[in-house]
Amino acid sequence: MGTVLDDSASVEFHAFFERHYAELSRLAALLTGEPDVADDLAADALLALWHRWDRVRAADHPVAYARGVVANLARSRIRSAVRERRRITLFWSSREDSAENPDVPGAIDVQEALRGLPFRKRACVVLRHAFDLSEKDTALALGVSVGTVKSQTSKGMAELKRLLGTDGTPVRVHAGALPAGDGGGSDR
Repeated sequence: MGTVLDDSASVEFHAFFERHYAELSRLAALLTGEPDVADDLAADALLALWHRWDRVRAADHPVAYARGVVANLARSRIRSAVRERRRITLFWSSREDSAENPDVPGAIDVQEALRGLPFRKRACVVLRHAFDLSEKDTALALGVSVGTVKSQTSKGMAELKRLLGTDGTPVRVHAGALPAGDGGGSDR
């Protein structure tokens, strides 16, 4: 790990941290659905950037790189949670206890609907609509083509509209307006 030692790099990284930490934390919260771990994911991402700051600061789009690191950490977190839930389900499935007629909520809020989207669709919708990134910036952050961003965003929005029961009214996701949740979702 090549930790940067010169003072100008340290000052530059500190300024980058101050400018982008809150945004990266919001991104992590929306991608994972877990606001309580979002700060940790953002901090982990920034720590990884610090260890490679000499290369990151020379990059054309350091913020896009940072968003990509957050997206990858969020994906890993989701995968771990899914694996853990599967283990718990396997453990409890051997028991005879099961609930009949479970109480199913009548309405699905935006965060729950987002968690129902596959990771790439969710990431595209969140970056495009909650963070107002361009298709190009979203593609840079996720390491995919602009065409993939267009396709995944369109499909994700259509699925959100279906899940939320909206009839042609555009769904607008706002980064700071989502309720807290318990995380999860699939990683298709």
